[in-house]
Amino acid sequence: MNILITGGTGLIGRALSSNLLDAGHRVTVLTRDPQKRKDGLPSGVIPARWDGHSPEGWSHLIDESDAIINLAGQSIAGESLFAILTRRWTEEQMKRIRQSRLYAGNTLVAAIRMANKKPAVFIQASAVGYYGPRGNEVVSESAEAGTDHLADICQSWEDSTREVEQMGIRRAIIRLGLAFTTAGGILPVMLLPFRLFVGGPLGSGKQILSWIHIQDVVKAIRFLLENQDAQGAFNLSAPNPVSNAEFGRIAARVLRRPYWFSVPGFALKFVLGEKSSLVLDGQGAIPQRLLVAGYEFKFADLDRALEDLL
Repeated sequence: MNILITGGTGLIGRALSSNLLDAGHRVTVLTRDPQKRKDGLPSGVIPARWDGHSPEGWSHLIDESDAIINLAGQSIAGESLFAILTRRWTEEQMKRIRQSRLYAGNTLVAAIRMANKKPAVFIQASAVGYYGPRGNEVVSESAEAGTDHLADICQSWEDSTREVEQMGIRRAIIRLGLAFTTAGGILPVMLLPFRLFVGGPLGSGKQILSWIHIQDVVKAIRFLLENQDAQGAFNLSAPNPVSNAEFGRIAARVLRRPYWFSVPGFALKFVLGEKSSLVLDGQGAIPQRLLVAGYEFKFADLDRALEDLL
């Protein structure tokens, strides 16, 4: 297949591109700076320039594409450990996070509307934040959307490409849990206290974490690409979510570190501000529709996932 990816320079995009190339697919990644990004992309990826706002200069690529995967959007947590720890969710920052998603989705829809040949499938990224803070409640794809800032962003993100369905294109929405990889993202931040010998539960420790190994992220997206009946929303999270306390105990065991130092919620809120909700608020999202469709997880349990990653 000829596959066009937005957001292909991120953690998930790079891992997915590499996997698709190994499988013999042709991968084109839309990026604002092809020359700068070329070295950071897997060998074989074709970088193409776009500004994320207009179809001008690249819309002809739609006619050549069998599938589009829209992962575009400014990182919610932060693109580096320093950014995660220091960059707060100000009103202006949340506005940029939202607009980066809406502009990308609207631009893709406009380009597809103009195309002579439409892609057969469109994969739209989202997140389990769609469900809002749920504490230790377990939710499937049938649960209603939340009402907080992140839930509202996720709803708008999903809606930005809804029109492609009216064009006869199969659309699958991937609501991602915390994607665990040592290459970046939230996992290195969560493991840092354990590496410093001060690991323990964060806040109450009862909040549920919806997590997924990066290999299962890639494998599940491939599954949805290739499964002709897969459409609608799918939770991309492992079938066995864990509480924050369980995560800590498993991480401590795998890293051979103590598990004893509890970090109160107010301290995290003081350091991270509203961003602390990423670890203090829970969504126990289960991949019900993915499992019913026949997907088999490589890493269904956190023990195996962290042992593999670490």
